[in-house]
Amino acid sequence: MQVLQRLTSKAKDTEWGRTHGFADNMGYEAFAASSAVNTYEELKDSIDRMRQGEEDVLWPGMVRWYAKSSGTTNDKSKFIPVSKDGLRDTHYAGGKDAVVWYLRNNPGSRVFDGKALILGGSHAPNYNLKNSLVGDLSAILIENTNPLISMVRVPNKSVALLSDFEEKREQIARMTIKENISNLSGVPSWMLSVLNRILEITGKEDFTDIWPNIEVFFHGGVSFAPYRKQYERLFPSEKMHYMETYNASEGFFGLQDDPADTAMSLMVDYGVFYEFIPMDELEKDNPTVVPLWGVQTGRNYAMVISTSSGLWRYMIGDTVRFTSVNPYKFVITGRTKFFINAFGEELIVDNAEKGLAEACRVTGAEVLEYTAAPVFMDDRGKCRHQWLVEFSKKPDSLQHFADVLDKTLQEINSDYEAKRHKDITLQKLELVEARKGLFHEWLAMKGKLGGQHKVPRLSNNRRHIDEMLAL
Repeated sequence: MQVLQRLTSKAKDTEWGRTHGFADNMGYEAFAASSAVNTYEELKDSIDRMRQGEEDVLWPGMVRWYAKSSGTTNDKSKFIPVSKDGLRDTHYAGGKDAVVWYLRNNPGSRVFDGKALILGGSHAPNYNLKNSLVGDLSAILIENTNPLISMVRVPNKSVALLSDFEEKREQIARMTIKENISNLSGVPSWMLSVLNRILEITGKEDFTDIWPNIEVFFHGGVSFAPYRKQYERLFPSEKMHYMETYNASEGFFGLQDDPADTAMSLMVDYGVFYEFIPMDELEKDNPTVVPLWGVQTGRNYAMVISTSSGLWRYMIGDTVRFTSVNPYKFVITGRTKFFINAFGEELIVDNAEKGLAEACRVTGAEVLEYTAAPVFMDDRGKCRHQWLVEFSKKPDSLQHFADVLDKTLQEINSDYEAKRHKDITLQKLELVEARKGLFHEWLAMKGKLGGQHKVPRLSNNRRHIDEMLAL
């Protein structure tokens, strides 16, 4: 409640605050009744006015930075406001806490003896408004960070903000080979691309001799599960640690504070107020919306946030499941738009990740990228899921991999199992092996190389997968 009252009190004199009756010491019931839950579409006009330089719209003063995120049905991109307050009390607070918690868990750390390789995106001018930028959140963080940080991080700012990812990767690879890198930060898929390029240049099999003092990778953006074995092969040392962070364009929400627990702690004291919608009610006209103190463990929720950058009751699009409410700990289970429910099977990304992990374990495979979508009906009247998978290490048999994946999905998802019963509604999944570099090529075609861009894992339609198959 303290966070909510701090946010509404500060925003009470904005256009949004006046319209929705914000006041000092505003209670949750009054706040929840003040407006419906919003998507980007509801806030888009206000955000665009802010981008044009208008003050006091959703947040006090002028907001000069906008994180460019993947688009909506009607727009190619979303532009998420990032205020000075949001930078300070949310994004940078999360970065500091990540280091603090890592040091608490590893008191013998020498992480400050070396440099940090931080992989980010790029930015561009916003509507030619003075000192206003739009781009990847990571680029906004780099642009606004204390210049002293440049002394302990690589690459330098000019390379870090390059828009051409392949050029950036090449320069980073060559300039970091001789550096004493002690820690990494970035999205696992894009960091892996840089690391593999370094191995190509050096001819080494792993990083034992290249960066002997490396000890931690702070990662986020996509699930680490498909990449873990590849990183363990690149860094075959017991002193290497991995710490998951949940830092999105909209805010910094979670940190893995316990290395033995994959769940993350929810950041409850930042500039973010949380609400949640049970996923089984998401499609209802008036779904239940509960504050943080109303969540239950084991349920799948769509997350709703209000932030110190002016996002009010904003449905971010991520889904989570709480594993504990004292303290609040959770796992990310997917995206509200990344699922397959073409036949009532309700397959979510969390199911996919677990199924792939088991198929990799049984068959010795390693997955680099994947996507899946339904085949609604083929020429034999059969319906199934089609999986397009790029392997960094192939399984003992593609058929064996597909069998294990299909069987595991049935074991962990009762709806999928019911639809697969006797192949009546849904036939066994189809596995298509993607050639090397296919997903990279598709992202390049979309202008989405690097930064926080990611491959859509599950889709309820065939638009993405058909584009990839056409390549």
